[in-house]
Amino acid sequence: MESGESGAGSGRGDGGGHRPTEINALLGRGTHFEGKLYFEGRVRIDGSFSGQIRGEDVLVIGEGALVKGEVLVGSCIVTGGEVEANIRAREAIELYAPSKVTGSLHAPAIFIDRGVQFDGACKMAPLDDDVIISPPDGAGETLGAEDASPAPR
Repeated sequence: MESGESGAGSGRGDGGGHRPTEINALLGRGTHFEGKLYFEGRVRIDGSFSGQIRGEDVLVIGEGALVKGEVLVGSCIVTGGEVEANIRAREAIELYAPSKVTGSLHAPAIFIDRGVQFDGACKMAPLDDDVIISPPDGAGETLGAEDASPAPR
């Protein structure tokens, strides 16, 4: 039986592409990754990630996750887990209990739920124009002045 629809909330007839709530990639519980992640679409992390995360779309950090490093995305939703990172988002950052977040937040819209443990600084303003989220080849990558630390050799 093929009706072309699957699951609740799939009443959108956009005719193709990825749906806004569809997960394109998942780093599941018990998975550990260290390095750089560049993505399109919606990505969810429930495991351990250390490094840089860059993407134009939505990053979801779920319960049980441990994320350390730098995050620059379209939107970041932290539904649980622990984050030790500076998070910059072009659209919004949302933190929900029982999340623990340490680091700076910078986005035009920031929501922090009651029960979230947050230690850091918030800047609710659009990102600077010199911040570009680049593809994996690194062409055109420009970081803000706060990120201009020398690379280890």
